[in-house]
Amino acid sequence: MSNNNIQIFDTTLRDGEQVPGCKLNSEQKVVIAEQLDLLGVDVIEAGFPVSSPGDFESVNAISKIVKNATVCGLTRAVENDIKVAAESLQYAKRPRIHTGIGTSDLHILHKFKSNRDAIIERAFDAVKYAKSFVEDVEFYAEDAGRTENEYLARVCEAAIKAGATVLNIPDTTGYCLPSEYGAKIKYLKENVKGIEKAILSCHCHNDLGLATANSIEGVINGARQIECTINGIGERAGNTALEEVVMVLKQHPYLNLDTNVNTSMLYGMSQLVSDSMGIYTQPNKAIVGSNAFAHSSGIHQDGVIKNRETYEIINPVDVGVTESAIVLTARSGRAALAYRAKNVGYELTKLQLDDVYANFLRFADQKKEINDSDIHQIIETSKVYQQIISA
Repeated sequence: MSNNNIQIFDTTLRDGEQVPGCKLNSEQKVVIAEQLDLLGVDVIEAGFPVSSPGDFESVNAISKIVKNATVCGLTRAVENDIKVAAESLQYAKRPRIHTGIGTSDLHILHKFKSNRDAIIERAFDAVKYAKSFVEDVEFYAEDAGRTENEYLARVCEAAIKAGATVLNIPDTTGYCLPSEYGAKIKYLKENVKGIEKAILSCHCHNDLGLATANSIEGVINGARQIECTINGIGERAGNTALEEVVMVLKQHPYLNLDTNVNTSMLYGMSQLVSDSMGIYTQPNKAIVGSNAFAHSSGIHQDGVIKNRETYEIINPVDVGVTESAIVLTARSGRAALAYRAKNVGYELTKLQLDDVYANFLRFADQKKEINDSDIHQIIETSKVYQQIISA
């Protein structure tokens, strides 16, 4: 792997499926996994095998059909979890076991009723046991975002000694500021002995709306894997959105960081996951929302009609959207009306446009949005209609 390549670890089928009411059956998971493989993600976290027979079956089925990506199963730092995960991954071309334990004092004291040294020992033992089944073992330090850096470095060193190939540094509660999360990754990169043997991974939650920013700060500071989901779905406020981090890196080439994702598939993947899970994607969602490339303000519409790049930093075709949308509302100007009228067969002169525009505003004040059939009615009820059809 190039040092400038950022691996995309997709956890839509594991962390994403933890959204209440969004359970997928095995067949749906296989369909999504096949498309994720075609999308070009590097790792597919297919599920938490020990959690239920259905999850075990899904991970097993996905392991059989994925051709290119690594297939990953999640576990706790529990021997039976790890053994079951290994069994579920037996058909995978590139299997990975993802095991770990909470490392913040909150987790150590209140969740595990334990102490720091005992947690390090459990981390070491879990990775070592997972390593007896597969070569590729990822260790997660749950709640790393709220874990003191010096102790977190000790945990990471133990995981590496046990054979971990990837170190997942989750901001489990979405609490970190981007500068804090970036500094944490930088600290680990500079202070963990043997860090060159493992890849640092960002797993950021969106409780404060900072998941994408934190993940980008993470890779700027030395992480080389981002864990994310399609549409940013996941626990509580969700995870880092795959489509966002991929396009941030693509649109900022000076960062000299890139992914293997085929971005022209992003909109289609978003629709597939949304439809399969029954989750409504908000219209203003970055990259894949229905309004991401829609313009209704007259000033913006005029600029986009003249040159798309005046108000769009992404070519919609690059993410699988056919074209930008010029949406006619009461805030639209003459340029937008003329553009849409031309699309339905009317070439208006400036004087004709002035008359039709006055009629358009009367219509637009009564409706949220003007469609193509409305344009015909607006023009046909204008004073200059006969002049227009004879032109």
